Amino acid sequence: MTALTSLAAIEDAAARIRATATRTPLIDVSWQADRHLLLKCENLQVAGAFKIRGAFNMIAKLPVNARRCGVITYSSGNHAQAVAYAAKSLGISAVVVMPTTAPAIKIERTRGYGAEVLFKGTTSIERRSLAEDEALARGLTIVPPFDHPDIIAGQGTVGREILEDAASLDRVYVPIGGGGLIAGVAAAIKQARSTIKVIGVEPAGAATMSASLTAGRPVTLDSVSSVADGLLPIRPGDLTFAHVQAFVDDVVTVDDAAITRAVGWLFRRGKLVVEPSGAATVAASLFADTARDGVSAAVLSGGNVSLEALSKLVAGVD
Repeated sequence: MTALTSLAAIEDAAARIRATATRTPLIDVSWQADRHLLLKCENLQVAGAFKIRGAFNMIAKLPVNARRCGVITYSSGNHAQAVAYAAKSLGISAVVVMPTTAPAIKIERTRGYGAEVLFKGTTSIERRSLAEDEALARGLTIVPPFDHPDIIAGQGTVGREILEDAASLDRVYVPIGGGGLIAGVAAAIKQARSTIKVIGVEPAGAATMSASLTAGRPVTLDSVSSVADGLLPIRPGDLTFAHVQAFVDDVVTVDDAAITRAVGWLFRRGKLVVEPSGAATVAASLFADTARDGVSAAVLSGGNVSLEALSKLVAGVD
């Protein structure tokens, strides 16, 4: 039986990352949204996304010998920056394997934190293969983007903070890529206040978790495609899948048009810069879900988007 992340592990992670990760605000945009809606602004997080929570939690727990050798990861961008930032803050060398299609802004920022960047293919499986080869050859520790208990516990601190800051809450929308964020958030929320619904959100063109839930096991999609470049793993993690099965109430999909509309809504109405992956939850809560009762919270998972890309996304969007 797969061991699920405990509240104690999330509490330990919260203490470990407190001096490095930002406690991001939970802001009320109910007036703009015409319904009770709160936004957990991980777009304002260190390195621009929630990923620093899990990355720092895992790297900070490494033994001295492992730290001395350095770490490696494989990521489309946000986890890459988080590992690079965490490693730099701890005085550890880092190598990152990114897809050949990674946005330039994410490549530049990853290098800016001092990491060595390698490129491989367009899928997480291709990136992972090269990372494993490099780890073996160089003696590096792999810091996976989502499927590890320390990563999940770190991401669970997002859910912990939401519970502390929301006086009343009925549902929480969380984006799903590989599943690390929703695994941690759902573990934190359901084990503390089980009546709150946790709803996962995937791009329609990359509905990996939805397909896996239907099959009853993690499955690999032949291909994925979406404007939400941070939500494109072709297979969820085994551990993250187990958490979704145990703790998540529903998983919904949103198309690229709705995600793009949400980026524009957040920029124009919320005055927030959010990348498409981070805006998927708002696309679901405002444009796909007709439920207006109770209080909803949407996790904005990141804000790493270039000015040029943002301009194209919001052009002509109400």
